[in-house]
Amino acid sequence: MPDSQAIEKLKEEKRELEEKLANADALKNHEEFGRLNKRSTEVKAILEMVEELNHVNKEIAEQESILASETSHELVELAQEELPQYQAAAKKLEQDIASRLAPPDPLDQKNVIVEIRAGTGGNEAGLFAAELLRMYLRYAQRQGWSTHLVSSNRTDAGGIRDALMEVKGRGAWRALKYESGVHRVQRIPETEKSGRVHTSTATVAVLPEAEAVDIKLDPKDLRIETSTSRGHGGQSVNTTYSAIRITHLPTGLMVSCQDERSQIQNRESALRVLRSRLLALETEKKQSARDAARKSQIGSAKRAEKTRTYNFPQDRLTDHRLSENFHNLAGIMDGNLDELIGALQKLPTE
Repeated sequence: MPDSQAIEKLKEEKRELEEKLANADALKNHEEFGRLNKRSTEVKAILEMVEELNHVNKEIAEQESILASETSHELVELAQEELPQYQAAAKKLEQDIASRLAPPDPLDQKNVIVEIRAGTGGNEAGLFAAELLRMYLRYAQRQGWSTHLVSSNRTDAGGIRDALMEVKGRGAWRALKYESGVHRVQRIPETEKSGRVHTSTATVAVLPEAEAVDIKLDPKDLRIETSTSRGHGGQSVNTTYSAIRITHLPTGLMVSCQDERSQIQNRESALRVLRSRLLALETEKKQSARDAARKSQIGSAKRAEKTRTYNFPQDRLTDHRLSENFHNLAGIMDGNLDELIGALQKLPTE
């Protein structure tokens, strides 16, 4: 059963939220109103689950009473059939409530850096990587988050070799942290005349955005290089030295940024990405002795390694951490990720 004190606190929070939402001043601040309304919805959902659990537990007690009293044969048979179903429902509700009441990840309110790289599969991998980038842009837009493309390297075929994007907004890390890994696509490329299904991959790494207070950078640990920005196919797109490449000498981590208009802007963007990678590395070391967070997230992008498979001929998405499939790939690729991410958020934490 859920902790009674925690439930009482939720009830009190629900009353406070309702009072704040009823205040005319709250309507004037759309951002604050949205935040309060979202939290109110979350609290109400948990309390509704608690009510449902109480109802299920009453049913369990009733079925157990029937079995203990040895009443009519028909009632005993019915109780024997229904009791396991109620017990299973109670167990699931208890797990769901516990996961929602669990202390939040301290990084949950962080903005994120999303890095996407084309993997195995040539031009098709680059095109798929570009579609993943669009998918996350659309999802962020639906969530009301702001996005900023830090850097991107595009291919002549219209795809991307790699891209770095900042996503800023409440809950961005909590939702997007599950996207890290190898994403595999199975489909018939437009250039495939024989109709053969191709398999390609792209990798996604999601890092919590670190601020200067989170990670201190010593200038002597940085090698900063400048160059002119490059366009498609390697041609120079300007004659000023605005592109920046920063190497963190102690770890060997390297970040390049060229999409901003000035060297100062590119430098600040590159430093933000570098801090985020270092924060992820530090967090990973605290949790285990595994390799750097970025490497553990994206793998080597071989076809055999996969976090998720997008099967277009069968209109099916399979997340290999879940025991269920999802359909309507067109909608998912357009940023409709709520159902999928919601299922991943219910997974037990390691």
